[in-house]
Amino acid sequence: MAKRTNQKTNPRLSNLIAMLKDTARENDAKIWRVIAQSLEAPSTNYAEVNIGKINRYAQDGETVLVPGKVLGSGVLDQKVSVAALNFSESAIIKITGLEGNCMTIEELVAANPKGSGVRILR
Repeated sequence: MAKRTNQKTNPRLSNLIAMLKDTARENDAKIWRVIAQSLEAPSTNYAEVNIGKINRYAQDGETVLVPGKVLGSGVLDQKVSVAALNFSESAIIKITGLEGNCMTIEELVAANPKGSGVRILR
């Protein structure tokens, strides 16, 4: 039987966690430390957020961060920018259909290293 470790085997995820911790330290931005801790947890605990929940809790023009996957169930009737680890194809279609923006967490950190004006949904 193989020995289990808490090491992430996905190199993208390992690099993302390290980058989030560095950015949090450099910019004194607690939001990136919180996201790094969420992503260090087992992947079964990652957030899975539906479009309907984003529509309920986000304001028009707001930036939303999901430390997990965005799923396409529900209706979106406002323009939002969404950053997540992964997106389902139907979620991408619904978000971009209203001229919203789908981006990776890495892209959001590069664009907003302070993390200001970002709403976390889990």
